[in-house]
Amino acid sequence: MTNSDNLKGLGGWLILVGIGVVISPIRLLIEFIPLYTEIFTEGHYELLTTPGTEVYDVLWAPFIIGELVFNAAMVIATIYLIYLYFSKHYLFPKVYIGIILASLIFIPFDAWVGSFVIEGEPMFTPDIIKELVRSAISALVWIPYMLSSVRVDQTFVEHRPVRVGRSLGEDAVMMAAASSRNQ
Repeated sequence: MTNSDNLKGLGGWLILVGIGVVISPIRLLIEFIPLYTEIFTEGHYELLTTPGTEVYDVLWAPFIIGELVFNAAMVIATIYLIYLYFSKHYLFPKVYIGIILASLIFIPFDAWVGSFVIEGEPMFTPDIIKELVRSAISALVWIPYMLSSVRVDQTFVEHRPVRVGRSLGEDAVMMAAASSRNQ
């Protein structure tokens, strides 16, 4: 067994990634189902979005719906990510990075938009800061890992399109580059 064979498969640090990938949609659903259920079933949405009520603001409806759509998309994306991870699909690292970056961008954007709707509250509450720090740490740790890990390169190879017409020289250059990263 060569050194590169030891770096193939869902082992090493990819086990931690896999745990996070499996927990993510569960965590999102546990967090958001009660929140949105309360908003839409207990009359909060109507109170916030009906002109003439004490807490009405024209931005409440797009703010709530925008958050709902984004969070639903994140749940769907993280479920898709589970499939990509366990099928060792070549798109996994790109989609994983995309989800991390989307979250990292959405959190401060959502806080900024929320600051127009919720007057008198700080833009960055302790909960928002906690989520932003968690996302930033995740990005700082896992994006470089996804981009530079030999294990990631050698594991997520399934369903990769075959390029027709690649010369033997191109294959040799790619193999040499991968080999030099192993050292």
